[in-house]
Amino acid sequence: MSTTTPHARRPRRPRPPSGARRLPLAGVLRLGRPSDIWFKPALSVVASVAPPNLLLLALGRLDLAMYTMAGSLCALYAHHRPYAARARVLAGVVLGMLAGLAASLTAASLTTNPVLLVAVGALLAAVQKVLCDATRIGPPGHVVLCFVSSASLFVPQTPGEVPGHLALGAAAGVWAWIVGMAPGLFRPHGPERRATAHALHAAAAYAGTGGVGAGSARARAAAAAAVHGAWQSLLSTGARSAPRRALERLVVRAEVAIAAPADTEPERLRDWARALRGTGPVPHPDDLGEAAGELLGVETELAVGQRPLSHRLGPLAPIALRVALGCSLAGWASLSLGVGRPYWALVTAASLYQTNVTLTWSRGVQRVVGNLVGVLVFAALVPLAHLGQAALVLICLALNFGAEALIGRNYWLGSVCVTPMALLITEFAHLQRPGELMTDRVVDTVVGALVGFAAAVAVTNRRAGDRVEGALDAVERADERAARVLRSGRPAPGALEAARRELVGAVVELRATADAAAGEWWQRALPEERLMRVERSGHRTLAATVRRQGPHSVEDVQA
Repeated sequence: MSTTTPHARRPRRPRPPSGARRLPLAGVLRLGRPSDIWFKPALSVVASVAPPNLLLLALGRLDLAMYTMAGSLCALYAHHRPYAARARVLAGVVLGMLAGLAASLTAASLTTNPVLLVAVGALLAAVQKVLCDATRIGPPGHVVLCFVSSASLFVPQTPGEVPGHLALGAAAGVWAWIVGMAPGLFRPHGPERRATAHALHAAAAYAGTGGVGAGSARARAAAAAAVHGAWQSLLSTGARSAPRRALERLVVRAEVAIAAPADTEPERLRDWARALRGTGPVPHPDDLGEAAGELLGVETELAVGQRPLSHRLGPLAPIALRVALGCSLAGWASLSLGVGRPYWALVTAASLYQTNVTLTWSRGVQRVVGNLVGVLVFAALVPLAHLGQAALVLICLALNFGAEALIGRNYWLGSVCVTPMALLITEFAHLQRPGELMTDRVVDTVVGALVGFAAAVAVTNRRAGDRVEGALDAVERADERAARVLRSGRPAPGALEAARRELVGAVVELRATADAAAGEWWQRALPEERLMRVERSGHRTLAATVRRQGPHSVEDVQA
């Protein structure tokens, strides 16, 4: 139950689906800047996929490549995580991939009924989506898992073949884990350095606004999120080495910039961020004064406490229902049209679902455009691929690299490479008729996008507004606790740091929850005035915690 006062609430009213403003086209296909590490997942997936595929090619068993690719594609994950955390996450991804593969192969060995197989694929897609979102596994999320498990459903199996095929996937998964961890031998603090540099750049962008202007609030929220992400990166790996302590001081400096943007030199922050590239020494800011001792008391609070997994799964129930309904209906619609590969429609539907309807629409447009262009690329590559299996493998490796190199610019651009790669993978066992493949892919893309989006509209998420109210209450509670610690004069060691980090996490979660709810249909209007007031108060208190030694700290809290 919310504790907000009556005048702060707005009356419930349905958020209408009217107004094309909720379904934008402008900017959906616009290309963004590439990720700073776009080449890392691109090179990793090539290094992970190439050895198993080339070995199978040499043995004349390229028909087994889809099982090894299940494990190899795990190398796409966790590139932004510190290596100690990455080891755990990659192991979990490999186990999750194998679990989905085992379920699919077992189902395929027990029945050939396509209607039942589509239903199994839809349920697997829903589980994979919810678990990836709840654990915040990061890109590429559930889509790769869903692609592997859905495609495996329609590969003829016998129960006796399943263990051997799983063993191939497991062996490739172990190799993918090794590939993902290998860069840590040369740059052991690379992910933490990148996260800190991102926080410094975001803080510089906010400082550049001086804390005023139309875009300052959004820049402040982005900077707070980047700083929160940097702390999560730094505090997720156990022991604190000297380089990590230096990185912590830089994150503190980013926090100081957020607290006092008008008194910050943005270019200085950017210089520090640039110095974090490569393996050179970490810069040491010398202007933190006594505040650094309090703010660096990170041993007492290693991270914002996460809610139990069961609590994080609850709010995702509407998303799970959307995925299960949309994927099953898309697959069945494809079957009714006589398409021989309904899993393409299923995967298309699964790939659409984002945090709200508006983002789902945007992803649908990107998926359709990318797939249609990708079909044309496939038509151009087919003559070369049919020169021999070696050419087929090499082209798929090039497309793997291109997909990961381009998808950070915009999802549709990456799909231009993913689509021909998926079509060519079907030819690993034997050559197909290109015209039939292209027709099936186009039909499944359109069917999957239309049916998948219809399911997103049909399954409402009316509790999105309630979650905003809950996030507002959480920020207010954290704000009051932090303010109480500040007013205590001399707080216990680490108490201010714990309260501050709790408030940072609550503020970041509030902005993410509000942004997700803003794109949903059929819900009550968001409490915009209270949202603005609570965010402003939270940031004011955060600023006071950074400047706690200054004469204005208590005044800031009481303002």
